[in-house]
Amino acid sequence: MHKNQLTVKQAASLSGVSVRTLHHYHKIGLLEPAQITEAGYRLYGPEELARLQQILLYKELGFPLDEIRPLLGAGRDFLQDALAKQTQLLMLKRKRLDKLIELTQKLMQGEDNMDFSAFDTKEIDTQMEQYAQEVKDRWGETLAYEEYQRRTASYGKKDWEKIYGGMGEIFQRFAACMPVGPASPQAQALVTQWRDFISTNFYPCTDEILQSLGQMYEADPRFQATFEKTAPGLGKFIAEAIQASSHQHP
Repeated sequence: MHKNQLTVKQAASLSGVSVRTLHHYHKIGLLEPAQITEAGYRLYGPEELARLQQILLYKELGFPLDEIRPLLGAGRDFLQDALAKQTQLLMLKRKRLDKLIELTQKLMQGEDNMDFSAFDTKEIDTQMEQYAQEVKDRWGETLAYEEYQRRTASYGKKDWEKIYGGMGEIFQRFAACMPVGPASPQAQALVTQWRDFISTNFYPCTDEILQSLGQMYEADPRFQATFEKTAPGLGKFIAEAIQASSHQHP
């Protein structure tokens, strides 16, 4: 064992998390050990401990685990935007918590307080809804979004099951051709297939929309979390394949 490496028990003791948590992070690909000995012991070095520190920070800030992995490899601009949004949410939650503390103190002092504002979560809910509407805000005034609303309004459970099944098959094919690269004929054929799939099921997918989607696949942790379920790095790979298609077909 290298002198700068810690056992999983030592890493857990240093960081304040449980050994079971570190095992879980390894299992889901969030934190790989620096080394696994022949006896099966996990060892963690300075880089892994620094990554663990980041994970714990993002977790403390309220990010779910499936959104933390993309943040660890995100560019500075995207990371700053995500942290700014999360900070704003935390400040709103702190404001609500302060009101609850104030209300509790007044009740302990025997005050008959009929103020229910401390229980109001409308401000937080509104902020969450705002983030969820980002895509709509971007495309809401376009014919593509209107067409998306028109088509999906009539879809039932079986329609969505068929669509999700088709999406899953295409993503699996993308994953299978990752070894040959995003500019390969196989990947480029899948870009065309994916574009046709979107046009058939949602809205006419123009070059501009396809390129914008590719950027979102790589930058947005929600998309990345979806693609990661199929293969690590798949969102980035599809984004690069879409980008390569613009060079091949200017």
